[in-house]
Amino acid sequence: MPLKAYGVLVGKIVGKRKAVSSNPHFQIKVEGENGVFYRIAVNVKSKVAPSEVKYFLQDNFQHELVQKIKLANLQPGFHKLTKAPNGLALDYIRYNLFRLEDLVPLPFEVDGPNNDLNDHLDFFVTKAKEDDQAIIYAFGEPWGPETAKDKVFGFLPGRGIHDIHMNQGSEGDFAPTNGIWQDGGMLIYFPATDKWLAFFTAFQSQSFQTDDNGYAIVGGTGPGTGTPPPPSTTAVRIVAAMVNPAGDDAGKEAVYIINLSPNAIPLKGWSIIDKLGKKEVLADSLVLAAHSVLTIRLSGKGAQLGNSGGTITLQDQLNQKMDGVAYTQEQAKQQNYLLNF
Repeated sequence: MPLKAYGVLVGKIVGKRKAVSSNPHFQIKVEGENGVFYRIAVNVKSKVAPSEVKYFLQDNFQHELVQKIKLANLQPGFHKLTKAPNGLALDYIRYNLFRLEDLVPLPFEVDGPNNDLNDHLDFFVTKAKEDDQAIIYAFGEPWGPETAKDKVFGFLPGRGIHDIHMNQGSEGDFAPTNGIWQDGGMLIYFPATDKWLAFFTAFQSQSFQTDDNGYAIVGGTGPGTGTPPPPSTTAVRIVAAMVNPAGDDAGKEAVYIINLSPNAIPLKGWSIIDKLGKKEVLADSLVLAAHSVLTIRLSGKGAQLGNSGGTITLQDQLNQKMDGVAYTQEQAKQQNYLLNF
């Protein structure tokens, strides 16, 4: 079954502790509502080989998610979230928070400065701790309140949030927690500069091709499945989109895809999917020629590209994600201009 509970913890960072070999979690102490304390336990090492986690860390993160968080005006404390699209819940695969190649593996502890996950996290967490205005948003599964003191920071009652990582595509003992729209992660907002820092992690053993229940697609190919993808499908990318055409949108919204390979790619069964999960199924006869760009005009009856921000996902005939991009309301406001990804 998926995570029993899922939500986001909002608060002010007041303490931290680096991960150690005996407990490979970066620990963050957060003050939430009315002086209530929480602990964020961030996995920095996998129990399943290979041990290095894959991470994405960006200090000027731009995505419609941050605008949604601002509009929600969440107060300090834990907030339960609905596991569904078009809200605040995270899904690494369906929300296009980053491109897969932006996730890179890194050990949590290596001799020397600024060269491991501990160091990278410590730098930004310290920066947020020293900024009285900085707000952290941690997504995952909560625990507590407990009758005992917190085992790391000693506050009473012990409580906090964990599973601050992708929570789908797992195998073996961890498969029962698979689910969609329940991924973990952290965002830190710095009001003085109006900048957002994003931190997302996944284990190398997890698949990035999952079904509607969060399980790895059986027989799937490509990133995260353990099976090398066919060369012809690794080179298909979304490079641009018309999301705010002049006049009526019908038949004018468009997605531009490129084939970087020397082979023509039949697109029978492929589809474009918007942020609400609506599909635009491509014509069976459509073929993406080698070394070429193809313009896909949306009919208005399937996928639709809203002007308030959104996502665009390209799936193949096995419902595998071939590529995905996201755009913000700010990026979409200029009418009749192509967005470049």
